[in-house]
Amino acid sequence: MSQNSGNSNNLVVPQAFGALDQLKYEVAQELGIAIPQDGYYGNMVTRDTGSIGGSITKRLVQIAEQQLAGRF
Repeated sequence: MSQNSGNSNNLVVPQAFGALDQLKYEVAQELGIAIPQDGYYGNMVTRDTGSIGGSITKRLVQIAEQQLAGRF
């Protein structure tokens, strides 16, 4: 995934880009979905990209909950 992939999402912590990119590949592998090596997602089914995004969101929420639970 290139940093300038045409979306308008801005990372609050730009250094997190690498970790999020790695998470994307891990989740895709767990789901059995191949990420295009050329970075072009136009041939992917919307269901697959949505599954990856939804799983990433779920995992990020779990991480945040664990961190919050440790603070209180």
